[in-house]
Amino acid sequence: MGRGIAARIALAALISAAVGLAILAIGVTVVGAESFKSLMEEAGVSADHAQRMYDQSVSTVVVAAVVVAALASVGLAVVMARMLARPLAEVGAAARRIAAGDYAARVPREGPEELASLADSFNQMAAGLERQEQLRRDFIANAAHELRTPLTNLQGYLEALRDGVITADRATYESLWEEAERLVRLSRSLDALADGDAGAGPLAAVELDLAAAIRTALELAQPTLDRAGLRVVVDVPERLPARANADDLAQVLGNLLSNAARYTPAGGEVTVRAERRPGDLLVSVTNSGEGIPPTDLERVFERFYRVEKSRDRARGGAGIGLAIVKQLVEAGGGQVGVESADGRTRFWFSFPA
Repeated sequence: MGRGIAARIALAALISAAVGLAILAIGVTVVGAESFKSLMEEAGVSADHAQRMYDQSVSTVVVAAVVVAALASVGLAVVMARMLARPLAEVGAAARRIAAGDYAARVPREGPEELASLADSFNQMAAGLERQEQLRRDFIANAAHELRTPLTNLQGYLEALRDGVITADRATYESLWEEAERLVRLSRSLDALADGDAGAGPLAAVELDLAAAIRTALELAQPTLDRAGLRVVVDVPERLPARANADDLAQVLGNLLSNAARYTPAGGEVTVRAERRPGDLLVSVTNSGEGIPPTDLERVFERFYRVEKSRDRARGGAGIGLAIVKQLVEAGGGQVGVESADGRTRFWFSFPA
């Protein structure tokens, strides 16, 4: 306790009070006494008698006042120190709970504005840590599921081949190949996310034609779009100079187009637009279809997050593509977003001009 902030605050308050009382006592007992004696001598009273009168009246009162003031200062200093120390002790206790894994720990907002601000900052930090811990658990659970599904399928096929239940024909090998490809795609996506988390950062930006990059991405995605029976609308200028990393841009466009092809029903429409705005360039990919519920819009860029788990797995997605889009765009200084209403979902990203 002697080394705590409460004791130090109390000691500082007592020292300040002691200095003030000492100055007051010296002024009253020394300066005041001399002035009193001078006045009394002018009135015809001897110096000794004047001193006795002063000691019996003023000095006694001063000593009593000093004692009372000292006791009051001690009491007030202790109360004030405890008022300031208690919120800090609560922050310390909550911090120890978080260190032990209890991310739900919070501290009340009370005390002076500075301590209340500290409580707000601590609670905000605790909420962020709690959310990150939940994301970590979801990530592990979803990654395990994504790995388990193709591995289980591979194991089933191989056991059936070993036991002679099925024949090793072309269809069987194609099924095995598809499951292996799924694992390869998942591992590459995880590598991309890990590179971003490690702070590898984007490659150097170069001068390029954004319109040409979009047309190239559409050409690569056209077979997938055609197989899905989708109509593609392109609203892109003939030329749109930009500065970006070509590989990152191609991956972002490819992921968004693949996402649109996966979730647009047959006969639907995919619209790709690009425009220059003051200070940045905006690209959007809009598709018709079921749309995304408002409660899910904030989470679609999270790793492995799915709006409808069973439906998405049936369509072959691992739930990582949009997370990679967000990571690549933000690493290049841009922003991403999504809007969904009236049967149309629009994903967009922007980057500095």
